[in-house]
Amino acid sequence: MLDNKLASISVDQLKGVGPALRDKLAKLNINNVQDLLFHFPLRYQDRSRLTPIGACFLGQEVLVEGEIRQVDVSFGKRRSLMVRLQDDTGVINLRFFHFSGAQKTMLENNQRLRAFGEIRRGLHGYEMVHPEYDVDQPSKPLGPVKPTLTPIYPSTDGLHQASWRKLCQQALICLARTQVTDLLPDSAPQAQISLTEAVRYLHEAPFNADVQALREGTHPAQQRLALEELTAHQVSMLLRKAQFKHQPGVAIPDNGGLVNELLKRLPFSLTRAQQRVMHDIELDLASGQPMHRLIQGDVGSGKTIVAALSALYAIANGFQVAIMAPTEILAEQHLEAFSEWLEPLGIHIGWLTGSSRVKHRREVLEGLANNSIQLLIGTHALFQESVDFAKLGLVVIDEQHRFGVHQRLALREKGKDIQPHQLIMTATPIPRTLAMSSYADLDISVIDELPAGRIPINTVLIDNARRDQVIARVAGACDAGKQAYWVCTLIEESEALQCQAAEDCANQLQMLLPNTRIGLVHGRMKADEKSIVMDAFKRAEIDLLVATTVIEVGVNVPNASLMIIENPERLGLAQLHQLRGRVGRGSEASHCVLMYQDPLSLNGKQRLKIMRETTNGFIIAEEDLKLRGPGEFMGTRQTGVAQMKVADLGRDAHLFDDARQLAELLIKKAPDKAEALVQRWLAGADRYADA
Repeated sequence: MLDNKLASISVDQLKGVGPALRDKLAKLNINNVQDLLFHFPLRYQDRSRLTPIGACFLGQEVLVEGEIRQVDVSFGKRRSLMVRLQDDTGVINLRFFHFSGAQKTMLENNQRLRAFGEIRRGLHGYEMVHPEYDVDQPSKPLGPVKPTLTPIYPSTDGLHQASWRKLCQQALICLARTQVTDLLPDSAPQAQISLTEAVRYLHEAPFNADVQALREGTHPAQQRLALEELTAHQVSMLLRKAQFKHQPGVAIPDNGGLVNELLKRLPFSLTRAQQRVMHDIELDLASGQPMHRLIQGDVGSGKTIVAALSALYAIANGFQVAIMAPTEILAEQHLEAFSEWLEPLGIHIGWLTGSSRVKHRREVLEGLANNSIQLLIGTHALFQESVDFAKLGLVVIDEQHRFGVHQRLALREKGKDIQPHQLIMTATPIPRTLAMSSYADLDISVIDELPAGRIPINTVLIDNARRDQVIARVAGACDAGKQAYWVCTLIEESEALQCQAAEDCANQLQMLLPNTRIGLVHGRMKADEKSIVMDAFKRAEIDLLVATTVIEVGVNVPNASLMIIENPERLGLAQLHQLRGRVGRGSEASHCVLMYQDPLSLNGKQRLKIMRETTNGFIIAEEDLKLRGPGEFMGTRQTGVAQMKVADLGRDAHLFDDARQLAELLIKKAPDKAEALVQRWLAGADRYADA
């Protein structure tokens, strides 16, 4: 094991760290000096120079110094302590809403004070509210201004920035005695700055630092650390992948019969992309090692039939299959499709959701236990403790990013003594950088071809001021026998977001379109209520479906050829693309109207422009990642998506190939360094290595 002196110095050994502070630091996975050094600032404040009070302007964050001229308690709407500070150029007020008698006395008894804060406009001129300050005292004189930028660290409740700076200063003293061990191979690209220098620079950036580069993450110090961090994540993922492959699995050979029978019955042929993906899956299943494959395909590319064919391989070999979907609407859609395809082949399909009645649930559990149910479709209810499979061989997880890693683990552990094969599907195309970082432990197959006959969806942007024209267009489509979606982004009225509530919208549209059959579906309805409305829409008993984003996935109504999305600027590109994919599923030309609220932000204009210009989900995904970052892109922060300290998946794409090569080299040539690198960057973080 590598000698790592900085990692061997516990935070307990630092001045001021008692049990309470130690526990708070532990919650942030900071247990030693190395952890502290790799806890980098989020941003910086410039307190390296004093600003004359008379030169301050509104909104500026400044450091000022002057004489205390007056201290009063003000009794306005809120009781506050007012301190009047003056220098040779002007006067400013310091306001404190939370203060003590001792604080008031100390300020009265001290004549000189230095304060840092944001300049605001008050009743009596410029003021700072709750500034950070120091008073000039014999025991603690103000001293010279520090010639470095002031770091602002990620924190947690009860840990103030002043505490962080004291702790990190102590860590930097340790760094002066012992350098950080460079763990990257000699073949790593030569950096402009050493690892130790990079760490010190970010904690003590000089006053003349390139603040713009630091803000953008392009400073050489950040880039040096970003390469190491990305390499650490690659090592972690590759080790996870290797660990998964070495777990006990089952070989599921190509039985042929059931799969060929279904292919003969289908009214369509598989695309070349679907055939290529099926070949990947066949090899995985027959290998005897647990499959851990992600299938990504654009909206409507035909992932469901791939899942059905994969299920038949398992069932033909005597194994059970679990299909898990994030919503009941999507689960019902799968139930309908799988029943149509598999029941004529004699496959017994079960159905289980949180709203399943007690009697039905009992029957399903019995069928799973005695192996009479060969395929189970459902939602989160599938991984509950009472659900016990007799012989689970394949788990299919649809829209996997909507499940937490705990949930995915719970379902896979239903395989008992063996690891079931795992097929993960997503209709959100994953950008290359995200695939190489957060999904490097998966084998990835892409369905990059749409079925023949699909007509591209025409997307238009319309200002909400032209709402009447949009409603007239909907009326015309419905009168012509077509069906339409009207998507609202909220259920309840919200003045702040200016979004039209779905319930009010449905009522208003019904008044304006009395001859149109209108239905409503949203997330707060009971499952059976949603099911009734969706079934009526599929049977064309409803012309216009007003809905929230619950219809984002799983709704397949070929006759629906028009979609109106209100306030599209409130949604991410990936979500808009998913919603738009609900139309364009038939032989008719389809249209999507993005009805935005003016004025649009620059970011909003960029995103809607992309939606109008392309229907390619992979292009949209890349742009969405750039604009919103990985956590927001995936729609949830409980997915296990890598939370980077320094690196940025969009900005640092140019480092990924180097990081991958360095990770492979470390694992092969220096496994001790590989392990130390993971400990440095990922120690204590829940990686859920088996998820």
